[in-house]
Amino acid sequence: MIILSILTILFFSGTVYFAYRAYVLAGLITDSEDYYESVANTNQYMYKRIIQTHDRMKQIDRIGAFEKDDEAGTTFSLLKEVIDELKEEFDAKEEEKK
Repeated sequence: MIILSILTILFFSGTVYFAYRAYVLAGLITDSEDYYESVANTNQYMYKRIIQTHDRMKQIDRIGAFEKDDEAGTTFSLLKEVIDELKEEFDAKEEEKK
């Protein structure tokens, strides 16, 4: 009878422990899903901003007024290069999703 009582207490304790762990893990999964949704929204925002910046950079230098010899021209060309690379990378990811 004592052995049965001890086994019952151990079984009940184990059940409570595993139920608690399942509850904690469910909370962690929910938090991670919220994080991934936030990251996806940020990526969409960044993609839109890269497109807008790329279009604006093309408008600014539509006649090629910035020379590559001066500091402003070098900075402009470096920024344009980075934006072009980001646009290509994000465009490739958008095509993969389709």
